[in-house]
Amino acid sequence: MMKFTSLFCGLLLLSPASRLKAEGSVPGPIAVKGELLFVDDFERSDLGVWKVIIPGFKVEDGVLIGTQDRDDHGAVGRAYLPMKDVIVSFRFKLEGSPGFNLVFDDKNHKASHAGHICRVALVKNQIRLGDDKEGIMRNDIFEMRRDPETKAKAEAMLKGRSAAAKSTIKPGKWHTMTVEIIDDEMRASLDGVPVIHLKSPGIAHPTKESLHFTVNGPGVHFDDVKVWKAGKVRK
Repeated sequence: MMKFTSLFCGLLLLSPASRLKAEGSVPGPIAVKGELLFVDDFERSDLGVWKVIIPGFKVEDGVLIGTQDRDDHGAVGRAYLPMKDVIVSFRFKLEGSPGFNLVFDDKNHKASHAGHICRVALVKNQIRLGDDKEGIMRNDIFEMRRDPETKAKAEAMLKGRSAAAKSTIKPGKWHTMTVEIIDDEMRASLDGVPVIHLKSPGIAHPTKESLHFTVNGPGVHFDDVKVWKAGKVRK
């Protein structure tokens, strides 16, 4: 039986205090769409620009399908697209998997594990946002959390670096996710409804070199991925 254990399964597990703090009102839009940088409707049989970093991803019947093939890590499918402030929209459907991650990376940034900058993580009935660069993936914090003697200190350093909110995600049903990134803020909406917001310094990293999906479990389907350059909302 496939295990759902991977590095990414527990990346954004929050302390009880952080969970309570994350619940609350979500601000209005933080970004406006500019130039369309990327679009993919997967109406083909090959992966196109998507690179399979960890198996397995494939394109079939007009959708991108991610399925965890390894017990020790979720499947990773990546598209290289230099960006900073963006709005990302895509449709997804859980086909057996408990959830997935959308991760923004910069492989040239060596101070965080695997160059991770920020992410959106979906698990059943919950959406999480994380500042990886200055949070859970920062090299010193990453190592401290692996050591029982320093784990508590590391957890204290993570205050304000992530947020979580309840949400209803129905397996087998198509949903639409929209993610706004502008300066040091992230905001996510599900099916047109604002769900969660995070303000944290690592999000403002000047170059997100790529974005990728990480899938744990039997499967997640993705479609209609779009990325726009984002501008600030005028106050």
